[in-house]
Amino acid sequence: MAPRSLKEKLAILSDAAKYDASCASSGGERRDSRDGKGLGSSGGSGICHAYAPDGRCISLLKILMTNFCIYDCAYCVNRVSSQVERARFSVEEVVSLTVEFYRRNYIEGLFLSSGIIRSPDDTMADMVRIARTLREQENFRGYIHLKTIPDAAPELIDEAGKWADRLSINVEMPTETALAKLAPEKDAKGIRKTMAEVRLRREASREKTYRGKRKARFAPAGQSTQVIVGADGADDRAILSQSSNLYANYALSRVYYSAFSPIPDSSKALPLIRPPLMREHRLYQADWLLRFYGFEVGEIASDGMLDLDINPKLAWALANRAQFPVDVNRAPKEMLLRVPGFGTKSVQRLIAARRHRTLRYEDLKAMGAVMKHAAPFITAGGWSPRGLTDAASLRDRFAPPPQQLSLF
Repeated sequence: MAPRSLKEKLAILSDAAKYDASCASSGGERRDSRDGKGLGSSGGSGICHAYAPDGRCISLLKILMTNFCIYDCAYCVNRVSSQVERARFSVEEVVSLTVEFYRRNYIEGLFLSSGIIRSPDDTMADMVRIARTLREQENFRGYIHLKTIPDAAPELIDEAGKWADRLSINVEMPTETALAKLAPEKDAKGIRKTMAEVRLRREASREKTYRGKRKARFAPAGQSTQVIVGADGADDRAILSQSSNLYANYALSRVYYSAFSPIPDSSKALPLIRPPLMREHRLYQADWLLRFYGFEVGEIASDGMLDLDINPKLAWALANRAQFPVDVNRAPKEMLLRVPGFGTKSVQRLIAARRHRTLRYEDLKAMGAVMKHAAPFITAGGWSPRGLTDAASLRDRFAPPPQQLSLF
């Protein structure tokens, strides 16, 4: 086979990386090049795959080092038995691409993953070399996210966290049973062990030495993971229960949900069609409720599956109408966070403002509350929902209108 050009490799390996969703970041504050002494910056506004915290769109160079792989995971398009086109970057090629793309203002950081070549240690060692070369030789201070190989040696994980802003280790499947069936070479316990080691290293890096100095930072933007949705029979409750445990036990920054996409020459164990993308969206909304709104898994996924027609917070409110309407001038913060249409920031503004005066309906709208959703569930100065909260047709106000199904 004739050697591939760099352009051909980039086309293959950037396309192969599109299935990995766990490449966003809340940003790292360790490195900042605004002093003019380096390339890139991961300070200030922060970096993520789609949007920064200030709303700006951020671009990362998102590639695989190689899509050759010795594993045969049934759900992966790059598995060893797949007939896809293969390519591999050298360490020098990834470094050159990252620097040149940054200089052309195409990107602000790098997301690097890889298939497993030869062994987990060999693969992880090459990825670490890329990050180390960018930092030490190119003085690159932009954002770097490395996909960690769980079975790699601990010293390689240590070095990866030294150079990268964020590490991610994909749990892949919602249950250990599904992982053992669809990815027999991977070990769920080994993945969680590596996650635990990353957490311990991050916590240790925040401690001060006996002289009062801070230790070298380790993956300052945290660690994340990805769960494939719809490749097995796990329901939304099982998926969210796993996410809740991961947040609690391993201090993850994010869990990403990726709807299964049918692949060529797929295993008979996989479904023939992908799950609705709305299911992925609802899982992200439910995940947000678990992390920032004080909800428990059993409250928002009590029936196993999330409602695809309305968001999970609204679905909970409709199922618990006895707790509404809420008086916005008296209710505690915990209850205000459960009102549909109220976000964390609008609740903060509301609590601060009501110390000084009685809030009216129009005040809430000015604070950023989505009154179309909130109105049936609150009372305020000059506003009462009367019988709207208990109306049998209330759900129909929020659910999408019925559609005529196609016969073809």
